[in-house]
Amino acid sequence: MSSEPPRRPPLQSAVALAYQSGAPAPKVVAKGRGLVAEQIISVAAEHGVFIHESKELVNLLMDIDLDRQIPSTLYRTIAELLAWLYHIESAQKSGQPLPPPPDTSSPLTEPE
Repeated sequence: MSSEPPRRPPLQSAVALAYQSGAPAPKVVAKGRGLVAEQIISVAAEHGVFIHESKELVNLLMDIDLDRQIPSTLYRTIAELLAWLYHIESAQKSGQPLPPPPDTSSPLTEPE
């Protein structure tokens, strides 16, 4: 019989970004783990906001303070996600198949 306590699964994390037209970069507007993450995901789903799952990207975004812009090292990755979301919206309006999500498993890229 093992004396180790049972392992708990890691808490789910979630980060919400918002981009305002004319702003230099998107900002982190919500983030959290566990119940807070579940609430962020639930509110996004209720409002029809698309949810992209990327543990690596979420881990990086969790380090950014609330109401702060994303760092320039994430510009390309976030731009690819925003372009993907634009294509999803266009595909839904025209009845076309949804495009596959971008690969965000290696989110750090150097700005050009």
